Amino acid sequence: MSGPNELGEFLRVRRAALQPEDVGLQGYGVRRVPGLRREELAMLAGVSATYYSRLEQGLNTNASEAVIASIARALNLTPDEQAHLFNVARPERAPKRRAAVRPDHARTGTLRLVNSLSGTPAVIIGRRSEVLGWNALGHRLVAGHLDFDSPHRVPDRPNMTRMLFLDEHTKELYSRWHEEAVRAVASLRVLGARAPEDPELTALVGELTVKSPEFSRLWAKHPVERCVSGVKQFRHPEVGDFELNFEVLTPPDDSGHRVLMYTPDPGPGAEALELLGHGVDSLVGVAERVAR
Repeated sequence: MSGPNELGEFLRVRRAALQPEDVGLQGYGVRRVPGLRREELAMLAGVSATYYSRLEQGLNTNASEAVIASIARALNLTPDEQAHLFNVARPERAPKRRAAVRPDHARTGTLRLVNSLSGTPAVIIGRRSEVLGWNALGHRLVAGHLDFDSPHRVPDRPNMTRMLFLDEHTKELYSRWHEEAVRAVASLRVLGARAPEDPELTALVGELTVKSPEFSRLWAKHPVERCVSGVKQFRHPEVGDFELNFEVLTPPDDSGHRVLMYTPDPGPGAEALELLGHGVDSLVGVAERVAR
C-alpha cells in the first residue's frame, strides 16, 4: 500500500488539484490537462523538472527530507497530508521473511474501561479499522443488527470501514453518508502509509475497491486526514435523527488500537442515547463476562 507507485499517484493527484493562481503563478488560457505542470511544481519546490518527474514515475526512492518538505510546501499540503507524504516517500523496507499475521485482540483492561462507560457509546478499533470490542451502548448505536459477541470471533469480526461501504444497515445509519465515507477513506490512507506491508490491510483495500464503486472513486482521489474528533450525523432505525460528537483516543502503546467514543450535546442526541440505553441492560452482564 506504499512505495513508488503510491508516492507517484499521491503527487499527481495533489498537483492536478492546484491551479497556477493558487500558488502565485500566472495562468495562460485553458490547459490541456488540469492542474499545475510538472515543471511548474518543480520550480516551486526548488528541484529540477527531471528530478521531480522521476519521483512521480517511481524512479527515485531516495529523496531527502529537505526535498520532501519543499514539495509538501509547494503543494500546499495540510499537516496530515505532509505526514502522509513523508510516509509514502520513505516506506519501511519489508523484512526478508514476514512473520505470520496473528489475530489481534483488545487488552482486557481496555475492554473493562469501555464497559465501565455505561452511558457513553464506545468502540475499540484495531489497526485495520476492525472492531475489537464495544460496550453495550456502542454496539447498539453502530451495529445493533450484528451479534454483540462478533468482535471476539475473528472469522466474522466486524470492520468499521467494510461495513460503511458494503453493509446496507450501516450505510443507512448515517444521514451524511458521503461525509462519513470520505472520512473513512482518508483515515485508511493514513493507516496504509504507516503499515505499507500489512497484507490484511492491503486485502481490505483490494476487496473494497472491487466490491464498492464509491470506495474505488474516493480511494483514487487520495484523501488524507487523521480523523480524531468531529461530529457524526445519525439516522438510527430505533431512535431517528440526531448528532453526536466523537473523539478517538489512542492508548500509549504500540498496539495501534483506538477507542472511539461518542458524546452528545444537550438535546436530541442526549435523548436518543437515553432511549437506546433502555435496551442495553440485558447486555451488560455479557460484556462484563467477556472482559474478565
